[in-house]
Amino acid sequence: MRMITFFLIGLTVHVVFFLSIFDIYFTSPLVHGMMPQSTPLAPPASRLVLVVADGLRADSLFTLLPNGSSRTPYLRSIIEDTGTWGVSHTRVPTESRPGHVALIAGFYEDVSAVAKGWKENPVEFDSVFNESRHTWCWGSPDILPMFAKGASGDHVYTHTYPAQEEDFASTDASRLDTWVFTQVKSFFQSAKSNSTLKASLLEDKNVFFLHLLGIDTNGHAHRPMSQEYLDNIALVDTGVAELVSMVEDFFGNDGRTAYVFTADHGMTNWGSHGAGHPSETLTPLVVWGAGVHNAQKVTEPQPYNDGYLQDWKLEHLRRVDVNQADIAPLMASLIGVPIPVNSVGVLPLLYLNNSGQFKAESMYTNAIQVLEQFKMKMSQKKDTTLSFLFTPYQWYCSSVCVQNPNRNLARLCMCVAVVITAFLLIQRSPITYYIYCLLPVPVWYSFRSLSWFLGCLCLAGFPLMPVVGREPNLSLMLHVAVCAYVPSLTHSSLQQKQGLPLLNQIISWSTLVSSILQQNYKIHKALFPPVLSWLMFVWINIEQEALLAQGVSGRQELSTLDFSANIDITKIRQLKLDDIRRSYFFVFFIITAFFGTGNIASINSFDPASVYCFLTVFNPFIMGGLMMWKVLYFKHSLNVLSILFVMFSFLYLQFYYSSLFLIVLVISDLMALHFFFLVQDYGSWLDIGTSISHYVIVMSMTIFLMLLSVVTHILTSQRLILWQRPKMHFP
Repeated sequence: MRMITFFLIGLTVHVVFFLSIFDIYFTSPLVHGMMPQSTPLAPPASRLVLVVADGLRADSLFTLLPNGSSRTPYLRSIIEDTGTWGVSHTRVPTESRPGHVALIAGFYEDVSAVAKGWKENPVEFDSVFNESRHTWCWGSPDILPMFAKGASGDHVYTHTYPAQEEDFASTDASRLDTWVFTQVKSFFQSAKSNSTLKASLLEDKNVFFLHLLGIDTNGHAHRPMSQEYLDNIALVDTGVAELVSMVEDFFGNDGRTAYVFTADHGMTNWGSHGAGHPSETLTPLVVWGAGVHNAQKVTEPQPYNDGYLQDWKLEHLRRVDVNQADIAPLMASLIGVPIPVNSVGVLPLLYLNNSGQFKAESMYTNAIQVLEQFKMKMSQKKDTTLSFLFTPYQWYCSSVCVQNPNRNLARLCMCVAVVITAFLLIQRSPITYYIYCLLPVPVWYSFRSLSWFLGCLCLAGFPLMPVVGREPNLSLMLHVAVCAYVPSLTHSSLQQKQGLPLLNQIISWSTLVSSILQQNYKIHKALFPPVLSWLMFVWINIEQEALLAQGVSGRQELSTLDFSANIDITKIRQLKLDDIRRSYFFVFFIITAFFGTGNIASINSFDPASVYCFLTVFNPFIMGGLMMWKVLYFKHSLNVLSILFVMFSFLYLQFYYSSLFLIVLVISDLMALHFFFLVQDYGSWLDIGTSISHYVIVMSMTIFLMLLSVVTHILTSQRLILWQRPKMHFP
């Protein structure tokens, strides 16, 4: 009973601290109650048209075709004549919701979304749409509703297609963008005969938002280098050209419309996004119309060393890069609405074509808006902190068992030391390198165990194994084709009693060898449990020999053990220094077993290709669950087997019924405390997920060990009688 009580109390404590990181690290940083700040001068534009091409890479838009023409002739003409262009640098995680929030609300990912889902922002927030007089939106049902939900009043109007239309297996996902352009065209046509709607459209501070999902969907389904992806970009360019002509015609070419064309994130070559690769974080930005500078010719080198200007043949035009959140204050300044109260963006002045006074007032408004957040945050902190503990921030705006060693091992260690020294001499390495590389040699020598040395050496090779790549393996596909042809040819030859052709033998053996080389990442997953088991066996023997050397009989025959007997506390030995070593090795092997063949956080970014067999219509929760199951089942089944090997080794050494188990818990909790302070609430989902998984793994390991100790205690201290039947002897 005491053991059960100990377990329940320990379990409760660890579960509480297990959940604490979501309350400490992943609480929304947004503050509310600030006064919106706006520029007092008249804005240059009365309305804004925002077009976001979801999943569009910068290079896909700016790079010219081999013949020197552009697949986006209209936007290219804007860049070269009437607008200002640049690269919008997004932040991780490069996903649609965080990207659109940064664009329209001016702040980056709300960390509380980790625990509360990502289809909508977890808390209400201010945005350019909310501050506008009216906003009309067309596009995906996954993006538009969150901006209407967080808006005060009823002035954000959304028009979305059914969610079932977001089908990755669709014959042509560009129809999503065609739907948007068609709806906008119908909207303006109907406004000509609707006096109420027309009156609203003729007011100032209006926003028109077009969310184009076709490029992203085609990128996921066919990859960004596919013809479908590139054709969709051309379709968008044509649609934007028609849109501008229609808008200008409706408003009588009054010169009071500003246009912003950009993307929420890019996409990798294999059709995913979410991490921080340049193909994901570099998106195009083209701004033109009222209040925007025309294309500026330059003759001197520009301050960009990435080589893109030369690749895109745009080195003669001024390039103005921005951070993605800078676009929100830019749009607010163009139409004269308050900057969103949670915006951290900095107004990119080089886009504005206005008086110096207007630019100065806009910069001042931007600075005051950021300062208001600081003052509100400081006020909240002061109200919830004891006065003598509150310090205002500075104001700103921006012992192993050693026995007689084996002579062969000594010779081996000497040879290894000589090889390492010679290698370092050839490389002319610093003296510190000799210390780093030679120090492990006497450590291995001190164990008197060649098996231990070789086992650790083999185990150390697994982190060096290559990871699975994402590029298409053409040679592997060739092998598949050959392997499909050779058996049929062999069967035909044998059926005709012509023997096994020599060519077939050569192909079969070469295919076997090459497939082993190409699939080494699968082999190293399969070899990891046997190597770890080998090392566990050696560990058990070393510990047994250490006990024998100390005069302790540590090994018992199975027939002499009485599992139903109660434990005699007087027979439990006192803790020794060696017990700390054993506990440390146990914890070390548990962690090695878990991380040996993968990590829960190996889902780096969103790539639905692996679940196309189950569904193709976009559903982030079902798709995410299937991808997580794939990782847990296929990548971590071997990890579970490895953990069981370690647990069996620990049980064999019979440590659970001594205070040694408490040492293991102390070490585990110290590790958990260490990983607690390493939890990240910024970066890509991979960075955040990895830091969380490290903490979760250690806490889960502790809880699992406590549970296993209770089960073991019950199974080894109680006599269980399942049934009683008399023996029957047949004559």
